[in-house]
Amino acid sequence: MAPISEFGLHDCLALVTGGASGIGRACAQWMAEHGCAVIVADRDAQAGAAAALALAGEARSVEARSVDVRDADAVAAMVAEVESRAGPIGILVNAAGVLQNPLPPDELTMKEWDLVTGVDLRGTYVVCAAVGSRMASRGRGSIVNIGSIAGLRAGRLHAYGPAKAAVIALTENLAAEWGRRGVRVNSVSPGFTRTPAVGRSLARGVLAEDRLAESTALGRLIEPGEIAAAVGFLASPLAAAITGTNLTVDAGFLVGAASAVYGAPTQTGGAMP
Repeated sequence: MAPISEFGLHDCLALVTGGASGIGRACAQWMAEHGCAVIVADRDAQAGAAAALALAGEARSVEARSVDVRDADAVAAMVAEVESRAGPIGILVNAAGVLQNPLPPDELTMKEWDLVTGVDLRGTYVVCAAVGSRMASRGRGSIVNIGSIAGLRAGRLHAYGPAKAAVIALTENLAAEWGRRGVRVNSVSPGFTRTPAVGRSLARGVLAEDRLAESTALGRLIEPGEIAAAVGFLASPLAAAITGTNLTVDAGFLVGAASAVYGAPTQTGGAMP
């Protein structure tokens, strides 16, 4: 018997792309813990199967699907197969994504640029189109896309930042497109989160944890479960009047970085110019 969720999700089927690791896996776990049946979709078939197996005891039903979100035909076939057998997808979480190393344009190859924008933007659109159109035909559904604070501020991420900015714009466009047909579309933009990918960047020295933490108002990084909780809220009936919004979950990075010119966010009484 499915657990009863205070979020009203106990009879819902959730599809989570990029669900094998990081934020996607945390979102899949949150959905499972709150009573959803869950489809873990990931390009890495082995990792997706392992994630589904780990969640099996917490969800009323959990399955894995291997798919490259850039492949529109493969995504459409997966969605059709899932819905023909498991029922309508009520929640879509688009967490599939790839990062990029911070590089100047003369060092960022077009191959990497195409990979990053292909997965992060094209992939998000492909899955939104495949699932959202079906939701709109039924008159109900909720989509949450994963953006990034990199899509809101400048940085040396000339593929990733623009791709995530476009995801936020896409979210607004689709919210307007499908709102009268019962489909809500929102996005969550994480700050620096303790995912395996960020962990690898920290280990290689591409990022420095102390500097990242000092740049936030809360003085720390974010845990994947904290992103998942925000995603779950927006996906749930508790957010029934919210669509077209982008929720930043960044430990106060955007405000902390801006206020740092007057002194570290942890200090008080910084002198005004």
